[in-house]
Amino acid sequence: MRIVVALGGNALLRRGQVPDADAQLRNIVTAVRALAPLEAEHELVLTHGNGPQVGVLAMESAADPRLTAPYPFDALGALTQGLIGYWLLQSLQNALPHHRVASIINQTLVDRDDPAFGDPRKFVGEVFDEQEARRLADSNGWQVRPDDGGWRRVVASPRPLEVVESELVADLLDAGTVVVCAGGGGVPVVRDPATGDLHGVEAVVDKDLTAALLAERVGAELLLVLTDVPAVVRGYGTDATEPIRRATPQELRAEDFAAGSMGPKVDAVCRFVERTGKVAAIGRLSDAADVVVGSAGTVVRR
Repeated sequence: MRIVVALGGNALLRRGQVPDADAQLRNIVTAVRALAPLEAEHELVLTHGNGPQVGVLAMESAADPRLTAPYPFDALGALTQGLIGYWLLQSLQNALPHHRVASIINQTLVDRDDPAFGDPRKFVGEVFDEQEARRLADSNGWQVRPDDGGWRRVVASPRPLEVVESELVADLLDAGTVVVCAGGGGVPVVRDPATGDLHGVEAVVDKDLTAALLAERVGAELLLVLTDVPAVVRGYGTDATEPIRRATPQELRAEDFAAGSMGPKVDAVCRFVERTGKVAAIGRLSDAADVVVGSAGTVVRR
Protein backbone atom coordinates (compact mmCIF):
# COMPACT_ATOMS: atom_id res chain seq x y z
CA MET A 1 0.00 0.00 0.00
CA ARG A 2 0.88 3.65 -0.30
CA ILE A 3 0.70 5.01 3.26
CA VAL A 4 0.92 8.56 4.57
CA VAL A 5 2.05 8.54 8.21
CA ALA A 6 1.37 11.55 10.45
CA LEU A 7 3.73 11.39 13.41
CA GLY A 8 2.42 13.02 16.58
CA GLY A 9 4.48 15.39 18.66
CA ASN A 10 5.38 12.56 21.04
CA ALA A 11 7.54 11.07 18.29
CA LEU A 12 9.87 14.05 18.73
CA LEU A 13 9.35 15.31 22.26
CA ARG A 14 7.45 13.62 25.07
CA ARG A 15 5.41 15.55 27.58
CA GLY A 16 7.62 17.17 30.20
CA GLN A 17 10.87 16.67 28.26
CA VAL A 18 13.22 19.61 27.82
CA PRO A 19 13.44 20.31 24.06
CA ASP A 20 17.14 19.49 23.80
CA ALA A 21 18.39 18.21 20.45
CA ASP A 22 19.78 14.97 21.91
CA ALA A 23 16.46 14.02 23.51
CA GLN A 24 14.55 14.65 20.30
CA LEU A 25 17.01 12.69 18.21
CA ARG A 26 16.75 9.70 20.55
CA ASN A 27 12.95 9.83 20.26
CA ILE A 28 13.16 9.99 16.48
CA VAL A 29 15.43 6.94 16.35
CA THR A 30 12.85 5.06 18.42
CA ALA A 31 10.06 6.21 16.11
CA VAL A 32 11.94 5.14 13.00
CA ARG A 33 12.53 1.68 14.47
CA ALA A 34 8.76 1.30 14.84
CA LEU A 35 8.18 2.44 11.24
CA ALA A 36 11.06 0.70 9.45
CA PRO A 37 9.29 -2.69 9.16
CA LEU A 38 6.49 -1.05 7.17
CA GLU A 39 8.87 -0.02 4.40
CA ALA A 40 9.52 -3.67 3.50
CA GLU A 41 5.96 -3.97 2.17
CA HIS A 42 4.64 -0.45 1.63
CA GLU A 43 5.40 2.95 0.10
CA LEU A 44 5.79 5.52 2.88
CA VAL A 45 5.38 9.27 3.27
CA LEU A 46 6.20 10.63 6.73
CA THR A 47 4.81 13.90 8.05
CA HIS A 48 5.45 15.31 11.51
CA GLY A 49 4.55 18.02 13.98
CA ASN A 50 6.73 20.98 14.94
CA GLY A 51 4.93 22.71 17.83
CA PRO A 52 7.69 22.61 20.48
CA GLN A 53 10.45 23.28 17.96
CA VAL A 54 8.80 26.27 16.32
CA GLY A 55 8.07 27.61 19.82
CA VAL A 56 11.74 27.41 20.79
CA LEU A 57 12.84 29.20 17.61
CA ALA A 58 10.14 31.85 18.07
CA MET A 59 11.37 32.54 21.62
CA GLU A 60 14.99 32.80 20.45
CA SER A 61 14.03 35.08 17.58
CA ALA A 62 11.95 37.35 19.83
CA ALA A 63 14.81 37.63 22.33
CA ASP A 64 17.60 38.30 19.81
CA PRO A 65 18.66 41.96 20.23
CA ARG A 66 20.27 42.02 16.78
CA LEU A 67 16.89 41.66 15.02
CA THR A 68 14.62 44.61 14.34
CA ALA A 69 11.68 42.17 14.27
CA PRO A 70 11.29 38.44 15.10
CA TYR A 71 11.32 35.98 12.23
CA PRO A 72 7.79 35.40 10.86
CA PHE A 73 6.11 32.05 11.43
CA ASP A 74 6.34 30.90 7.83
CA ALA A 75 10.13 31.23 8.02
CA LEU A 76 10.21 29.48 11.40
CA GLY A 77 8.09 26.68 9.94
CA ALA A 78 10.58 26.23 7.11
CA LEU A 79 13.44 26.15 9.60
CA THR A 80 11.79 23.40 11.62
CA GLN A 81 10.99 21.41 8.48
CA GLY A 82 14.68 21.46 7.64
CA LEU A 83 15.77 20.60 11.19
CA ILE A 84 13.34 17.75 11.87
CA GLY A 85 13.52 16.56 8.27
CA TYR A 86 17.28 16.19 8.64
CA TRP A 87 16.90 14.13 11.82
CA LEU A 88 14.29 11.87 10.20
CA LEU A 89 16.25 11.60 6.96
CA GLN A 90 19.42 10.48 8.72
CA SER A 91 17.60 8.07 11.05
CA LEU A 92 15.73 6.51 8.13
CA GLN A 93 18.93 6.16 6.10
CA ASN A 94 20.60 4.42 9.05
CA ALA A 95 17.63 2.09 9.57
CA LEU A 96 17.07 1.44 5.85
CA PRO A 97 20.56 1.53 4.32
CA HIS A 98 19.46 0.16 0.93
CA HIS A 99 16.46 2.46 0.45
CA ARG A 100 16.14 5.85 -1.20
CA VAL A 101 15.08 8.52 1.28
CA ALA A 102 14.29 12.18 0.60
CA SER A 103 13.31 15.02 2.91
CA ILE A 104 11.78 18.11 1.33
CA ILE A 105 10.59 21.50 2.50
CA ASN A 106 7.15 22.22 1.12
CA GLN A 107 4.44 24.87 1.17
CA THR A 108 0.75 24.54 2.03
CA LEU A 109 -1.72 26.88 0.37
CA VAL A 110 -4.32 28.50 2.62
CA ASP A 111 -7.09 31.06 2.10
CA ARG A 112 -6.04 34.62 2.98
CA ASP A 113 -9.64 35.19 4.20
CA ASP A 114 -9.77 32.10 6.42
CA PRO A 115 -11.59 33.08 9.66
CA ALA A 116 -8.81 31.43 11.69
CA PHE A 117 -6.67 34.54 11.12
CA GLY A 118 -9.14 36.50 13.24
CA ASP A 119 -9.33 33.85 15.99
CA PRO A 120 -5.90 32.29 16.72
CA ARG A 121 -6.24 28.96 18.57
CA LYS A 122 -3.28 26.78 17.55
CA PHE A 123 -0.97 26.16 20.51
CA VAL A 124 2.77 26.44 19.90
CA GLY A 125 5.81 26.38 22.13
CA GLU A 126 6.26 25.74 25.81
CA VAL A 127 3.75 25.79 28.67
CA PHE A 128 3.98 28.73 31.13
CA ASP A 129 2.11 29.79 34.22
CA GLU A 130 -0.43 32.52 33.57
CA GLN A 131 1.69 35.37 34.90
CA GLU A 132 4.71 34.50 32.76
CA ALA A 133 2.54 33.85 29.70
CA ARG A 134 0.89 37.25 29.99
CA ARG A 135 4.27 38.94 30.50
CA LEU A 136 5.63 37.31 27.34
CA ALA A 137 2.46 38.21 25.45
CA ASP A 138 2.78 41.86 26.47
CA SER A 139 6.48 42.09 25.65
CA ASN A 140 6.36 40.17 22.35
CA GLY A 141 2.90 41.01 21.02
CA TRP A 142 1.72 37.41 21.37
CA GLN A 143 -1.72 36.02 22.02
CA VAL A 144 -1.96 33.37 24.76
CA ARG A 145 -4.63 30.96 26.00
CA PRO A 146 -4.96 28.39 28.81
CA ASP A 147 -3.95 24.84 27.84
CA ASP A 148 -4.07 21.74 30.02
CA GLY A 149 -3.27 23.40 33.35
CA GLY A 150 -0.91 26.05 31.94
CA TRP A 151 -0.80 28.82 29.35
CA ARG A 152 0.69 28.77 25.85
CA ARG A 153 1.06 31.00 22.85
CA VAL A 154 -1.57 30.65 20.12
CA VAL A 155 -1.36 31.49 16.42
CA ALA A 156 -3.79 31.25 13.51
CA SER A 157 -4.35 27.79 12.02
CA PRO A 158 -6.12 28.16 8.65
CA ARG A 159 -7.44 25.07 6.88
CA PRO A 160 -5.09 23.67 4.21
CA LEU A 161 -6.30 23.91 0.62
CA GLU A 162 -3.40 22.38 -1.30
CA VAL A 163 0.05 20.93 -0.71
CA VAL A 164 1.96 22.86 -3.36
CA GLU A 165 4.59 20.17 -3.95
CA SER A 166 2.23 17.15 -3.85
CA GLU A 167 3.03 16.16 -7.45
CA LEU A 168 6.73 16.11 -6.60
CA VAL A 169 6.01 13.86 -3.61
CA ALA A 170 4.04 11.50 -5.86
CA ASP A 171 6.93 11.41 -8.36
CA LEU A 172 9.37 10.51 -5.59
CA LEU A 173 7.07 7.73 -4.37
CA ASP A 174 6.74 6.37 -7.89
CA ALA A 175 10.56 6.24 -8.02
CA GLY A 176 10.69 4.07 -4.88
CA THR A 177 11.65 6.81 -2.44
CA VAL A 178 10.63 7.13 1.20
CA VAL A 179 9.56 10.79 1.54
CA VAL A 180 9.63 13.07 4.58
CA CYS A 181 7.54 16.19 3.96
CA ALA A 182 4.72 18.47 5.17
CA GLY A 183 6.47 18.99 8.50
CA GLY A 184 4.38 21.07 10.87
CA GLY A 185 1.60 21.06 8.27
CA GLY A 186 3.83 22.68 5.66
CA VAL A 187 4.88 26.33 5.35
CA PRO A 188 1.61 28.32 5.16
CA VAL A 189 1.35 30.44 2.03
CA VAL A 190 -1.31 32.43 0.17
CA ARG A 191 -1.51 33.15 -3.55
CA ASP A 192 -1.61 36.72 -4.85
CA PRO A 193 -4.85 36.93 -6.88
CA ALA A 194 -3.30 39.41 -9.33
CA THR A 195 0.08 37.80 -10.03
CA GLY A 196 -0.32 34.21 -8.82
CA ASP A 197 2.80 34.58 -6.68
CA LEU A 198 2.99 32.75 -3.35
CA HIS A 199 3.68 34.59 -0.10
CA GLY A 200 4.18 33.25 3.43
CA VAL A 201 1.71 34.12 6.19
CA GLU A 202 1.86 34.23 10.00
CA ALA A 203 0.21 30.91 10.83
CA VAL A 204 0.70 27.21 11.58
CA VAL A 205 -1.32 24.66 9.60
CA ASP A 206 -2.63 21.58 11.43
CA LYS A 207 -0.31 18.74 10.47
CA ASP A 208 -3.00 16.04 10.51
CA LEU A 209 -5.30 17.97 8.16
CA THR A 210 -2.36 18.56 5.82
CA ALA A 211 -1.46 14.86 6.01
CA ALA A 212 -5.04 13.96 5.03
CA LEU A 213 -4.93 16.35 2.07
CA LEU A 214 -1.53 15.05 0.98
CA ALA A 215 -2.71 11.44 1.29
CA GLU A 216 -5.62 12.26 -0.99
CA ARG A 217 -3.43 13.99 -3.57
CA VAL A 218 -0.78 11.23 -3.80
CA GLY A 219 -3.36 8.43 -3.99
CA ALA A 220 -2.59 6.82 -0.63
CA GLU A 221 -4.60 3.75 0.36
CA LEU A 222 -4.11 4.43 4.08
CA LEU A 223 -3.74 7.50 6.28
CA LEU A 224 -2.02 6.49 9.51
CA VAL A 225 -2.11 8.97 12.41
CA LEU A 226 0.30 7.86 15.14
CA THR A 227 0.27 9.33 18.62
CA ASP A 228 0.88 8.26 22.25
CA VAL A 229 -2.49 6.61 22.95
CA PRO A 230 -3.47 3.09 21.84
CA ALA A 231 -6.81 4.10 20.30
CA VAL A 232 -9.46 6.78 20.15
CA VAL A 233 -11.65 6.55 23.25
CA ARG A 234 -15.12 7.82 24.04
CA GLY A 235 -15.65 9.32 27.45
CA TYR A 236 -12.02 10.50 27.77
CA GLY A 237 -11.31 11.93 31.23
CA THR A 238 -14.26 10.12 32.81
CA ASP A 239 -14.67 6.82 34.66
CA ALA A 240 -16.45 5.33 31.65
CA THR A 241 -13.77 5.40 28.95
CA GLU A 242 -14.16 2.94 26.11
CA PRO A 243 -11.77 2.37 23.19
CA ILE A 244 -13.27 2.69 19.73
CA ARG A 245 -11.81 -0.05 17.54
CA ARG A 246 -13.91 0.31 14.38
CA ALA A 247 -15.95 3.28 13.23
CA THR A 248 -17.35 5.12 10.25
CA PRO A 249 -16.72 8.85 9.85
CA GLN A 250 -20.33 9.51 10.77
CA GLU A 251 -19.99 7.56 14.02
CA LEU A 252 -16.79 9.36 14.99
CA ARG A 253 -18.21 12.78 14.19
CA ALA A 254 -21.09 12.06 16.54
CA GLU A 255 -18.64 11.83 19.46
CA ASP A 256 -17.14 14.75 21.39
CA PHE A 257 -13.32 15.05 21.23
CA ALA A 258 -11.06 17.76 22.61
CA ALA A 259 -10.30 20.48 20.07
CA GLY A 260 -6.69 20.75 21.22
CA SER A 261 -5.75 17.06 21.04
CA MET A 262 -7.81 14.24 19.52
CA GLY A 263 -10.34 16.48 17.73
CA PRO A 264 -8.10 17.49 14.78
CA LYS A 265 -6.89 13.90 14.35
CA VAL A 266 -10.44 12.60 14.15
CA ASP A 267 -11.39 15.39 11.74
CA ALA A 268 -8.42 14.52 9.52
CA VAL A 269 -9.10 10.79 9.28
CA CYS A 270 -12.82 11.39 8.72
CA ARG A 271 -12.16 13.86 5.92
CA PHE A 272 -9.76 11.45 4.19
CA VAL A 273 -12.20 8.54 4.33
CA GLU A 274 -15.16 10.68 3.29
CA ARG A 275 -13.33 12.20 0.31
CA THR A 276 -11.53 9.08 -0.96
CA GLY A 277 -13.42 6.02 0.27
CA LYS A 278 -10.07 4.66 1.49
CA VAL A 279 -9.09 3.66 5.05
CA ALA A 280 -7.58 5.67 7.91
CA ALA A 281 -6.41 4.68 11.37
CA ILE A 282 -5.31 6.30 14.62
CA GLY A 283 -3.06 4.46 17.05
CA ARG A 284 0.07 4.33 19.13
CA LEU A 285 3.42 4.78 17.44
CA SER A 286 4.88 1.62 18.98
CA ASP A 287 1.91 -0.34 17.55
CA ALA A 288 2.36 0.99 14.01
CA ALA A 289 2.65 -2.39 12.28
CA ASP A 290 -0.41 -3.74 14.11
CA VAL A 291 -2.44 -0.61 13.37
CA VAL A 292 -1.72 -1.04 9.64
CA VAL A 293 -3.21 -4.57 9.63
CA GLY A 294 -6.13 -3.52 11.82
CA SER A 295 -5.28 -5.47 14.97
CA ALA A 296 -4.62 -2.31 17.04
CA GLY A 297 -5.74 1.29 17.14
CA THR A 298 -8.95 2.77 15.73
CA VAL A 299 -9.73 1.89 12.11
CA VAL A 300 -12.02 4.24 10.18
CA ARG A 301 -13.76 3.25 6.97
CA ARG A 302 -17.01 3.99 5.18
